[in-house]
Amino acid sequence: MLKIGDLVELITDIPDKNLRAGMLGAVVHCHDASFYEVEFSHEDGETLACLALSVKQFVLAWRSEDKQWISSGERVAALMRSLPDEAAQEVFDFACFLSVKNQSPRGLIKQERYRL
Repeated sequence: MLKIGDLVELITDIPDKNLRAGMLGAVVHCHDASFYEVEFSHEDGETLACLALSVKQFVLAWRSEDKQWISSGERVAALMRSLPDEAAQEVFDFACFLSVKNQSPRGLIKQERYRL
């Protein structure tokens, strides 16, 4: 469960509030385990929007309790749990492709398997 002060990253656009995926917001109220009030602001602290979001609209980016950024791997894993199996498999296949691509030249033979 999230806590007040945690930072979350939007994974979906909210056009009517002029919010885009990738923006960070701070949890300011916990409604329950499914909905949180999140405040988005400019660099100067001016509030852009404050609204209740479903946990399906964001991933945790920074945990206030231990003052730690959440790793990319943990954020991807959280996101993958909400994807249909077919989409999650595509993400996994792409991650495998990237893993092989970043290996030494000996891994180039395996790379053919993961060509997009």
